[in-house]
Amino acid sequence: MVLEQIDRSAAPAAGASEKTLRVLQAALEHPRFTDIVAEAGLAKATVHRILATLVEQEFIAGDADHGYRAGPSLLALAGRALASVDISSIADPIVTELVERVDCTVHVGVLTESEMVYVIRKDASKPYRMRSRVGLGIPLHSSGMGKAVLATWAPERVDALVAREGLPARTADTITTAEGLHEELARVAARGYAMDLGENEVGTVCVSAAIRDHTGEARYGLSISSIALEHPGTTIESLAPAAVEAAEAISRMLGAPGA
Repeated sequence: MVLEQIDRSAAPAAGASEKTLRVLQAALEHPRFTDIVAEAGLAKATVHRILATLVEQEFIAGDADHGYRAGPSLLALAGRALASVDISSIADPIVTELVERVDCTVHVGVLTESEMVYVIRKDASKPYRMRSRVGLGIPLHSSGMGKAVLATWAPERVDALVAREGLPARTADTITTAEGLHEELARVAARGYAMDLGENEVGTVCVSAAIRDHTGEARYGLSISSIALEHPGTTIESLAPAAVEAAEAISRMLGAPGA
């Protein structure tokens, strides 16, 4: 049954709607009926009735004995929602607020096979401008947001990337050995953010955090960028909490688990 065929002639009251959503979420997260009842916080009879309706309307499939799973109607709805996801429009208000708060250029990039491609760039009020542009691809190993994403990968996946793409030097500070990259990624994973201290472009620094999608995978990155003259040494690191907070807010908007 497709969504258009569902009878909506009598919309349920707000209380009933909330109960239905609670049961739906619980049914998708717990295999046993008793666990669904406990999670929903409703009477067994109420949960049983709502589950029966959800099965009838094909939002879920299964039964109390074997557990429940997403049904055709819910999958169709999820597919439409995912197809409409636009990271730029979702992230834009969060990025705008972040730029106003830190007064630095903020980028959001999307992961491709071997690069991070900028999809958002918002400039600060400073007189200088970054050389970056929307649509520009930057290597994973030399960029802050690239390293933030790489730090979520299994070591074998990182090694496969290195074997395929190499670690070309962008500046004298670029990491160019697999051993050095693994050491750096371990530090990034431990602290939850990455830095680029002139590794991708001489005189430019940034602090970055990964953005996770609805599957929990890090498919995007956010960076707060500046020039080394304004943020010498590792002082850009002071903006790490703001970068992580913004990245987590975008992850939540994308439906990342636990975000």
